[in-house]
Amino acid sequence: MSVQLGMPQPREDAGLSVPAARPAGAGAGLVDRYGRRATDMRLSLTDKCNLRCTYCMPAEGLEWLAKQAVMSAEEIVRIVRVGVEQLGVRELRLTGGEPLVRHDLVDIIAELRRNHPDLPISMTTNGVGLARKAAPLKAAGLTRINVSLDSLHEETFTKLTRRPFLDQVLAGVDAAWAAGLGPVKLNAVLMRGINDAEAPSLLAWALERGYELRFIEQMPLDADHGWTRRNMITAAEIRELLSTDFVLTPDPRARDGAPAERFEVRRRVAGSAAAPADGPALGTVGIIASVTEPFCSDCRRTRITAEGKIMSCLFSREEFDLLGLLRSGASDDDLARRWQDAMWLKPKAHGMDHVGLDAPDFVQPDRSMSAIGG
Repeated sequence: MSVQLGMPQPREDAGLSVPAARPAGAGAGLVDRYGRRATDMRLSLTDKCNLRCTYCMPAEGLEWLAKQAVMSAEEIVRIVRVGVEQLGVRELRLTGGEPLVRHDLVDIIAELRRNHPDLPISMTTNGVGLARKAAPLKAAGLTRINVSLDSLHEETFTKLTRRPFLDQVLAGVDAAWAAGLGPVKLNAVLMRGINDAEAPSLLAWALERGYELRFIEQMPLDADHGWTRRNMITAAEIRELLSTDFVLTPDPRARDGAPAERFEVRRRVAGSAAAPADGPALGTVGIIASVTEPFCSDCRRTRITAEGKIMSCLFSREEFDLLGLLRSGASDDDLARRWQDAMWLKPKAHGMDHVGLDAPDFVQPDRSMSAIGG
């Protein structure tokens, strides 16, 4: 059954940035000036979230977008179709906000799967409400899932998220595994003096259950703009924290544009500086070091916000309106050209034409992560 929801009325494109046309011969697909090609699409379904994580959102929350401003199910399906069929998108990640708060989430995924039987479709979620949705999401065609989980201790979890929902999140993780949404990946942000000491135990817990843990450096994408380089836990510190219990060796598999650098994990032998060379790996752990060990030169991502804005880079301060063009009656070819023109202008790194969040000209984006869509 096709998605049947009311189509919002067309709106004007006035006052919104329109990218300059790419030069002739720039190439097909979502290519930028630095030769990168975006094939991984991150699409936000909503800016709303039912947690208030300290590294993302203020305690009182944010002013949510009006319903009319957010992409409808039909618009999401069409934009994905243009990305896949015309622009070479090979992987789709649904994000938020929190995707589970959309009442039509299962219908959207089912329609996307009908249109693209072989497209990997994953989703990032905070896990609240996932326990009852995991099986329907799998049946609709979701491939796998990422769940944010920063602590296994109720008090710490509540301090970080400002909500007492740890039991719901853990139930959701288990339900996702049981439904076959694997590999289940967990995302953890370590905050100095709050949950950083939990890193080894969190990894041990994930390995025991077959989950893939990813530690993410805290990025300057918090709504309060309280991020400082001094207070963040770096990738080097994460590796040091894990070394008390584990030995990490580089994963022999190619990184292939993935944001996480993967390591094979072996249990450290008591009193030994290293694990036996032939010791079996317990699994892998990933570290996403966007700040201190950036991977911008091999970035393959293109982002669409919940209101249909193209963001070529997570740290971009310039956005290009795709939804306004769609609602004005544009053809698929028109949408594809604007998307290509926007991605051609993708900055080299961190929203600039040089690498470095320490650079004096770095300016934190106005949007928080929840408003952008990870």
